[in-house]
Amino acid sequence: MPAQISLHDVTVSRGERLLLDDVSLAVRPGERVGIVGENGAGKSTLLHLLAGRIAPHEGRVTVLTDGGLRLVHQTPELPPEDTVADAVDAALADLRAMEARLRALEARLDRAAADDLAAYGELLTAYELRGGYEADARVDKALHALGIAHIARDRRLGSLSGGEQARLGIACAIAAAPEVLLLDEPTNHLDAGALDWLEESLRSHRGTIVAVSHDRVFLEGVTTALVEVDTDRKALVRHGEGYAGFRAAHEATRRRRRQEYEEWRAETERLEAYAEGAAHSVAAGRDMKDNNKMAYDRAGGRVQASVSGRVRNARERLRRLRAEPVSEPAPPLAFTARPQAGAAHGELLALRGVRVDERLAVDDLTLRAGERLLVHGENGAGKSTLLRVMAGRLTPDAGEVRRQGRIGFLSQEVTVRRPAEPLLTAFGHGLGLGLDEDGLAERLLSYGLFRPDDLIVPLGALSAGQLRRLALARLLARPADLLLLDEPANHLALGLVEELERALEEWPGALVVVSHDRGLRRAFTGRIRRMDSGRLLD
Repeated sequence: MPAQISLHDVTVSRGERLLLDDVSLAVRPGERVGIVGENGAGKSTLLHLLAGRIAPHEGRVTVLTDGGLRLVHQTPELPPEDTVADAVDAALADLRAMEARLRALEARLDRAAADDLAAYGELLTAYELRGGYEADARVDKALHALGIAHIARDRRLGSLSGGEQARLGIACAIAAAPEVLLLDEPTNHLDAGALDWLEESLRSHRGTIVAVSHDRVFLEGVTTALVEVDTDRKALVRHGEGYAGFRAAHEATRRRRRQEYEEWRAETERLEAYAEGAAHSVAAGRDMKDNNKMAYDRAGGRVQASVSGRVRNARERLRRLRAEPVSEPAPPLAFTARPQAGAAHGELLALRGVRVDERLAVDDLTLRAGERLLVHGENGAGKSTLLRVMAGRLTPDAGEVRRQGRIGFLSQEVTVRRPAEPLLTAFGHGLGLGLDEDGLAERLLSYGLFRPDDLIVPLGALSAGQLRRLALARLLARPADLLLLDEPANHLALGLVEELERALEEWPGALVVVSHDRGLRRAFTGRIRRMDSGRLLD
């Protein structure tokens, strides 16, 4: 029977925060559904609901599948003491069990009853549909395609890097070929060749796929439907026409919110002006006719009463508008270049004969004011090492590094050293902005990366995407001459990635970007160089 996946009137909260409110969703058999939305909106929570890892507070989740289900986490949950071989065996456990049942049935086929023959036929069909005979070959192919075939099968999982663990989890999931695949940011940590292989594998997958992703090229090339987790409405919104439909809907929403704000502001200003000025201009300078003071006063009283009533109505309308203000949409992201008088000119960065053990070998690299460079390459090619040397975070074993001007550095990995520290405090830590708490809050909220309720959330409770937003906010807060960005699109929501691209396009300073993001690379204006084995190639 084809897989059945649906949510019926589901409500889910995380702590006191409502994520999904009375939502329903149906995923058709064979669909490849992309899940998008803001960081922290509940995308991963939705996958955990479908996987049966958590239960809704209200409503019903229905997931029925004969061919198995597998969830691949954004951060793999692999026992550190297990080996790579253990992970592979665990992934193929269903197929191994099916194969064992087939062997047991085959052993007695010569004397099998009709029911046993029917059971054997059904099991064999299911095993072949899952590609059971090719499972081990698929594992080898997947490990090779994802660049981890060199890792010994007896290697402990705890000794693997986060990226290696993530790629191992994807390889195991693809090789297991379950009827339902649930993927959380599967393109993170993958280079160009691995991305091509993954997309082709998912397009040829016979079952149903639900994937959370911020990768625009992946969504355009793999998914057949797009569902947005709407943070404001706590709802699930299915967009027609895939990613293109999603973009069109968001652009329309942006225009609508700007128009609503402008209308609210205009109406508020009009009522303020009317309420202030109307009472002072009642019958001003009106002449008395026929020396009839009584009629004059009576008519004036009627006018005064009428105007006073209109003023009261205007003030009441103004009170209601102020009680429910329409927030001004945050301005587009914009990195701050240092004032022209203090900006560095000429050569900002120079590397000569730089070596870092076997990871990096740069003979000669110069970056001048306003120059732009994008570096791409396979995982382990030395890209992050290069940026850390440029930023002064890593001292090379040999060679010379010269820097001039102020450098802004966005690291790929966000380390939380003080998990109990509130977000707002962490934002201001060490920036030297000279602002009090209210000033810091106003500055942080002005970027549109967080909501007021987020400011008191401890760092340890933030999602990977929210931590990434915090790092980006700290980068936006200080002027710079040179920006060094290591995988800036990682963990960011789609709309924010596109906004970041526009901010980088308008940035007048020097820029070095390391990125696997294919959309960002296509839109990049400047030099693009590939890195291989620690060396920059033309």
